Amino acid sequence: MGSLKLDGLKQVRFSFADQHGVLRGKTLAVSEVKAAMERGVTVTSTLLLKDTSHKTVFPAFTPGGGVGMPELQGAADILMMPDESTFRVLPWAKDTGWVLCDLALQDGKAVPYDVRSLLKKSIQKLGDQQLVVGLEIEFHVFRIKDPRLQPTDAGQPGNPPDVELLTSGYQYLTENRYDQLDPVFQLIRANLEELQLPLRSFEVEFGPSQLEVTLAPLPSLAAADAMVLFRSAVKQVARRHGYHATFMCRPKLPNVMSSGWHLHQSLAKGGRNAFTSDKDDLSETGRHYLAGLLAHARGACAFSTPTINGYKRYRPYSLAPDRLVWGKENRGALLRVIGGPGNPGTRIENRIGEPAANPYLYFASQIYSGLDGMTHRMPLPPSAETPYEAKADFLPHTLSEALDALRKDSVLREGFGDTFADYYIRMKEAEIARYNLEVSEWEHREYFDLF
Repeated sequence: MGSLKLDGLKQVRFSFADQHGVLRGKTLAVSEVKAAMERGVTVTSTLLLKDTSHKTVFPAFTPGGGVGMPELQGAADILMMPDESTFRVLPWAKDTGWVLCDLALQDGKAVPYDVRSLLKKSIQKLGDQQLVVGLEIEFHVFRIKDPRLQPTDAGQPGNPPDVELLTSGYQYLTENRYDQLDPVFQLIRANLEELQLPLRSFEVEFGPSQLEVTLAPLPSLAAADAMVLFRSAVKQVARRHGYHATFMCRPKLPNVMSSGWHLHQSLAKGGRNAFTSDKDDLSETGRHYLAGLLAHARGACAFSTPTINGYKRYRPYSLAPDRLVWGKENRGALLRVIGGPGNPGTRIENRIGEPAANPYLYFASQIYSGLDGMTHRMPLPPSAETPYEAKADFLPHTLSEALDALRKDSVLREGFGDTFADYYIRMKEAEIARYNLEVSEWEHREYFDLF
């Protein structure tokens, strides 16, 4: 507590990443911060039982709180336990501090649904090795025309804002398009720099109003923390200036392009890249790790692509993957090997993810998958020179299919634990059930006049 600089602050936000990777928590007056850092901050346990509409999926007021845990019954409190090392002052709210928390039960025991703790557990399985992660994040920023804040717009969820483009798109990496987006990039860059995030590049993506930001490599826990802070900061800064930033994979807007989250990863051991080989593109460790990622990619898809919308991205010839293949420097492949003999930057790029993924669960799924490949010395199948024609299994076409794959993947279930896996699957199936009850525009157009 002594290292926190609270001078000039009026309040501190205590936040934790929920099951969807969304930050939740409470804001305390600065006079309460010292006690909170020592004893934690209470929050309602039902925050762990909600789907993406903020509806509580589990019957919290039944015995065991709907999840077989008496400690959560009746919407009982749990504790946010601050990690002092994550403390920041928010540059867009100068009188506000921010700190990221882990979760604990009132008796101090772990909460089995705390995603940050789940990643920490997977990191321990690596022993003397460390997962190093580089983030490459695509997203959209639009100008808000109508925030849709009439009472009739409220709901679970409410109506999103009406927006207009900042650029018309389809001039990938052109300087003129970058200059049109520069006012937004300047806002984002200035605030993220003050948060001390390791910014690397700012790029104009292919589609209308689509941006990409990359971060320098970080150890996996720091990278996951950076991702949730990055997304939250971008959305908050944008909104304060009349913009809407979204990490939704494929917004329902004309001419829109899907956004992906490309995850660059390697293992470090003794300060050296364990994927680097003197003679080959990938070391033996790297090849086994890559084979493990392939073997468990279908089940891990439930974590890398956790929304119904994210599966609209898996299309052939679209720079997004559609089947279980790897390739050397091939952006059509699910897993892309980058680097070569003697290259200390050798790594594997997983192109499966959507930018809405929960980073703690996504990274943990990669660790458990890669470790299984290394433990069993899995052979690596040949690379795919033509990834969209390769004879290989397809990625799941829907979230339901991904959840079925997770349900059957004994390695991922053992890694995350049956308690969490069953909880996660049930929550996502509730989301799918709500979706299936909605009548879509496609259905109305297809059947209303025909029958």
